Amino acid sequence: MSTPPSHIHAERRGQIGLITLQRPQAINALSLQMVRDLYAALLQWRDDPSVLAVAIRGSHKEGVFGHFCAGGDIRFLHAAGSTGNPELEDFFTEEYALNHLIFSYPKPYIALMDGIVMGGGMGISQGASLRIVTEKTKMAMPETIIGLFPDVGGGYFLSRCPGQVGEWLALTGDTIAAAEAMAFNLADAYLPAGEQAALWEALASQSFADGKAVEAFVQSRTQTQAPGAVRSTADIDRVFALPTVKAIIDALEADASEWAQAMAAALRKRSPLMLHVVLEQIRRARGMDVATDLRMERDMVRHCFYLRPGQSETVEGVRALAVDKDHNPQWNPARIEDVPEDLWRAFFVSPWPAHSHPLVALKDA
Repeated sequence: MSTPPSHIHAERRGQIGLITLQRPQAINALSLQMVRDLYAALLQWRDDPSVLAVAIRGSHKEGVFGHFCAGGDIRFLHAAGSTGNPELEDFFTEEYALNHLIFSYPKPYIALMDGIVMGGGMGISQGASLRIVTEKTKMAMPETIIGLFPDVGGGYFLSRCPGQVGEWLALTGDTIAAAEAMAFNLADAYLPAGEQAALWEALASQSFADGKAVEAFVQSRTQTQAPGAVRSTADIDRVFALPTVKAIIDALEADASEWAQAMAAALRKRSPLMLHVVLEQIRRARGMDVATDLRMERDMVRHCFYLRPGQSETVEGVRALAVDKDHNPQWNPARIEDVPEDLWRAFFVSPWPAHSHPLVALKDA
């Protein structure tokens, strides 16, 4: 059986391991083969003392940078989830293991988060020691739009946003730009998009004493503040601190402001079931380390496809958005008010005993 194309280019130049995502026709959406190749490259460089740091970037149809990564390959998820393809299980287990490897990587891992950075793209960048955004960055975790939840460690990194920003981003899937990414603890540094190539080449060509020197060099070339407005989070904190999804939607619909009405309209389009799941996910994850959160998310994603055979919110959500493109998902239950508590709570019951969990080997320092 032939190996599918990789769509990543991994090379060592000088003392740096350099990774370029090369699937521009799909905005670098991650396939199982890409996950495997990323993991293999990072393992090799982790154990190579001559590699001091790793940098990762995306590409677009005209060249490098442009877009980082739009997420996982949702068409694959739909096809695999519809046909019982066992590679669906492999994809999530191996993707989450990759996310954990990045979070726990012992060397500097520098992510150039240009353009679209969503879903799985956040999973391979949020664990970076330096998360660099540009004026073109469009960042989001929009999984509730397709009947999924912000996975790839989303519970961990969204719950570390200030106040209730994590609940807001997770439930609505709203997109933020560079300044807010930095203000919300989702990015560390700003670099104008036009300066990325020069930084990349400098990393590849210069000599460094150690990994710390690499990080210091990058920090000297980037900025600690990004241009652009950062919204007040007072309303976000007030509404999204409420105890239930119903309380949140009631508060928004009772508020005549343009923001509240827009948020309410957005939530009414999301999977009602997954909104309940996601609110619980973010709140549980605040007390978890990365490994524990990823194990919880692996339980949750198993249930997204198999809890109710033939009734996967995720398969239906991807169908409506990316396959049939009718933008009319038939959510079940159809309304936020109709989701029974026992249904969403079932997502947090692991289908595996702890000793046999697919991610049992993950450990945080």
